[in-house]
Amino acid sequence: MNTNKIKRVVIAGGGTSGWVTAALMSRQLGKVLDITLVESEEIGTIGVGESTVPPMRAFNKIMGIDEQEFMRETAATFKLAIWFENWGLKGDKYIHPFGVTGQPSWTCEFHHFWLRSQQMGLKDELGEYCVEWLAADQNKFFTRPDSKLNFAYHIDAALYAKFLRKISEGYGVKRVEGKIEHINQHPDSGYIQSLTLASGEVIEGDLFIDCTGFRGLLIEQTLHTGFEDWSHWLPCDTAVAVQSENVGPVQPYTSAIAHDAGWRWNIPLQHRSGNGYVFCSRYMSVDEATSQLLAAVPGKKTRDPWTVKVRTGRRRKAWNKNCVAIGLAAGFVEPLEATSIHVIMTTAARLLQLFPFNGIDQSLVDQFNKETREEIEEIRDFIVLHYNTTERQDTPFWRYCKNMEIPESLKHRIQLFKDVGHVIPNTGGLFRLDSWVHVLLGQRVMPRHYHGAADVMDDERLQVFLNNFKSGVKNAVATMPGHQEFLEQYCPARVDVWGKPKG
Repeated sequence: MNTNKIKRVVIAGGGTSGWVTAALMSRQLGKVLDITLVESEEIGTIGVGESTVPPMRAFNKIMGIDEQEFMRETAATFKLAIWFENWGLKGDKYIHPFGVTGQPSWTCEFHHFWLRSQQMGLKDELGEYCVEWLAADQNKFFTRPDSKLNFAYHIDAALYAKFLRKISEGYGVKRVEGKIEHINQHPDSGYIQSLTLASGEVIEGDLFIDCTGFRGLLIEQTLHTGFEDWSHWLPCDTAVAVQSENVGPVQPYTSAIAHDAGWRWNIPLQHRSGNGYVFCSRYMSVDEATSQLLAAVPGKKTRDPWTVKVRTGRRRKAWNKNCVAIGLAAGFVEPLEATSIHVIMTTAARLLQLFPFNGIDQSLVDQFNKETREEIEEIRDFIVLHYNTTERQDTPFWRYCKNMEIPESLKHRIQLFKDVGHVIPNTGGLFRLDSWVHVLLGQRVMPRHYHGAADVMDDERLQVFLNNFKSGVKNAVATMPGHQEFLEQYCPARVDVWGKPKG
């Protein structure tokens, strides 16, 4: 145990991870901690993480952030779902919505009633019983303070970091500009004592937070924590990204379109679109990916494409000695379900809940590392699900994904659904039962049986129950304006297509 009281926190690195951490920590603990963030304008950020998941709204609420102000400043749009194409088989399309689907009974979930209806010959899609699914499909959106709609955002990552920096500095965070040249450790314990910058300035601290991205300057290059590689489960190791002008109304969902060696994203913001090709370099070159990406992007590009090399996996310990890694420094799954910013937020929140005010106890460290590992492994399994349950065998990449060995935890989940349609309930993880159901069915995983409780109603009563629910969903969506129309009156962006302030 290190019994030194923790009062000085040093965050190494800015970007989304650094400023999310600084904002949350200063808002909640700024009165009892001295928080310094060190970043260099010379070192760029990854800058492609522009899609989020619904818990971000809880973060904004904790931070006291006004939604309209936040959306105007970050050129944000709403996100109800993810649109998948070509994942089960080429030509397949399905939507993973964020909302609740149907109405479960105490005994079994709603999808069992739907499965029975399919055996009766009804042809409705499961998503027709979900407001978010239908609104996404029809490009509609509406919200108000008492809305029960479950949604996330698409944001400009660079503008978001600026937005959070302003908030953080308002709560007393000190920003220091400079490149970190050396990390100074205690000769006996190995604990980090200070950072020496290129200017010669020395930044001392009690707790250091590594937000230096894939480099892991503190957690790995200094403390040699170790890395658990997941590339055998998630083989995509490269992304090519490009920004483009919008063409037509922006949709309230992220697109994830599978190609021969990975998938392509489209993330619509108010002032432009983010686009990218995620792929495995064993099966596709950067030149091929860039060429195919540019051919697929409909709008005029607003900056040249850039390449990002990634490594999927996690640091063996997110907290080692007096260093906590947050963001890419702690690990990376891949952006398919837009989990990166969420994990930054939950890791920062976990650190606050387990903060070592009176010194670093190993029990605190162990609990933090356990919760962090369990969270990222549940997300990992959900992402691997998309690849492994494919029926595609048209390219070497998809044959590999279909036939690869997967984690036992995921293997059990898939088999349970195949056998009896049961989905393990969410026990605090990110992805709710409905998410697993929509992706499993969208990937062509069809249960052999449904729960017997779905037979309690006779055919006629079941059909009335389903029709009434579907009509309610249809009526709710019918009253919504178009997504683009709602954005223009609710939160028009304050920047132009290049991210510069208007006017």
